[in-house]
Amino acid sequence: MQRIDVGVLGATGMVGQQFIAQLARHPWFRLVWVGASERSAGQTYRAAAPWRLPFTLPDEVGNLIVQQARPGEGSPPELLFSAMDASVAGEIEEAFAKAGHVVVSNARNHRMSPDVPLLIPEINSDHLALIEPQRAQRGWSGALVTNPNCSTIVLSLALAPLRQYGLKSVALTTLQALSGAGYPGVASLDAVGNVVPFIGGEEGKIESEPKKILGRFERNAVVPHPVVLSASTTRVPVVNGHTVSMSIALEQSPSLDEVRHSLASFSGPPQRLGLPTAPPQPVVYLSEENRPQPRLDADRDGGMTVTVGRLRTCPVLGYKFFALGHNTVRGAAGAAVLNAELLVAQGVLAAPVRG
Repeated sequence: MQRIDVGVLGATGMVGQQFIAQLARHPWFRLVWVGASERSAGQTYRAAAPWRLPFTLPDEVGNLIVQQARPGEGSPPELLFSAMDASVAGEIEEAFAKAGHVVVSNARNHRMSPDVPLLIPEINSDHLALIEPQRAQRGWSGALVTNPNCSTIVLSLALAPLRQYGLKSVALTTLQALSGAGYPGVASLDAVGNVVPFIGGEEGKIESEPKKILGRFERNAVVPHPVVLSASTTRVPVVNGHTVSMSIALEQSPSLDEVRHSLASFSGPPQRLGLPTAPPQPVVYLSEENRPQPRLDADRDGGMTVTVGRLRTCPVLGYKFFALGHNTVRGAAGAAVLNAELLVAQGVLAAPVRG
C-alpha cells in the first residue's frame, strides 16, 4: 500500500511525540514532515526533541529536519496533525487550512467555532459535514477538524451510549494524570502525595464541549445537546490516565442492567469501517468493584479504549459510575489519528493507493 504523506505541527512537545509514536507504524499514513518553533527549526528531530516515550524513535523520523511551522516551509504535505500549544495554534492552523492543508488539531482554539467539527468518530461522525460550509464561508481550500479536551473525550464516550434515555444533567469530578500538563509539567513538590483541586480552563471546556459533541447536525450547523454539566477538575499523582467520577440524571428510568448493556454494546463508524486505530469496543465495562484503575486499564487496546465501572444508583441524580481513558492517546494524539482515518474513509482525503 502506498501510504498518505502526513506531517506534525508542534512535533517536539509531549503530545507531538505521542503523534510520532502513533504514526510510526501506521498502515495508512507516512510521517514525512515535522514542524515546530523557530528555535527548533533547522535541527534534526532527534536533536530538537529529547525523546521521552518508552518507544524507540525510528531513524527515519529522528533524521527529519524540523521546519518552521508556516505554510510552504519545507513542502508540508496535505494532511497535518497539530499538537501546537494553544498560545500559538490558532493563527498558524488557520494559515495552513487557508493554504490548502487539512489540519487535524488537538489544540483548543477552534473547538467551539460553529463551522469546525469537534469530533469523536464513534459519536458524531456526521458533524464532518461542517467542512463544506467551513470552506465556503472562510474561502479555504483546506479544512480544520478538532478533537476535544482529553477529559471531555472520556466523559463523552461514557455519556453517548446513554443519550437514548434522555441525558438531563451530570455532576462530575476528574482525577487527571500528570502527563496532561506536558513536560516538565507539575512540580514534584506539588504533585507527589497530593491532589491539586484546580486546572486552569479545564472546567469550562468539560462543561461546554460535550454539548457540541452530543448535539445534532441540521441545516449546516450543530444544535447543542441540552444536557447540563457541572465539573470539578483535579490533578493527581498518576502518570497516564484521566479518571472521571460522575453522577447522571436521565429522563427515563432504565435498570442498572440496561445501562450496563448500553455502555458495553456501544460502537460506531470506526468499528464498522475497521479503521486502523479504532479499538474493538470504544467503551468496555469492567465488573470488578475496584476498576477501572489507571495503572491497570489506561493502556487497553493501545490506549484507545475508555473503561467504565462501579455503576450503581445515586440517591441524588439516579446513576453514578467511573470512566477512565488514556489522556495522551485516546485523549489527544490517538483521537486525532482516528479522526484523520475517518476523513479518509469518508472521502474528505484521498484513500491510500494499493499496489
